[in-house]
Amino acid sequence: QVQLVESGGGLVQAGDSLSLSCAASGRTFSSYAMGWFRQAPGKEREFVAAISRSGSSTGYADSVRGRFTISRDNAKNKVYLRMNSLKPEETAVYYCAAADTYYTTFYRVRASDYNDWGQGTQVTVSS
Repeated sequence: QVQLVESGGGLVQAGDSLSLSCAASGRTFSSYAMGWFRQAPGKEREFVAAISRSGSSTGYADSVRGRFTISRDNAKNKVYLRMNSLKPEETAVYYCAAADTYYTTFYRVRASDYNDWGQGTQVTVSS
């Protein structure tokens, strides 16, 4: 099991940028593929971005591709999400998640593939 703590959320205006961080502790961080999900009020949790154990492979939801960037630093046990050109409809609680996987170059896009979750950080984008 790995413990995850997100940070970096806040209130921004439409078009602004924001960077989220997720710090992991517990088991070896490099054993986990990592992902970011978000959940808006009244909506289901949705996939945002994911990265493989090695960091060599990344995946994005169509709605964020080209604007968001996921990265990781295995030496610091952290995963990041850089969000550019934010939109009001992207207001949500953003969650970091870890998937224990054997494969170093695969990432996961389904929430059900993830074993451990952080408590979330609120991102509010005003119009």
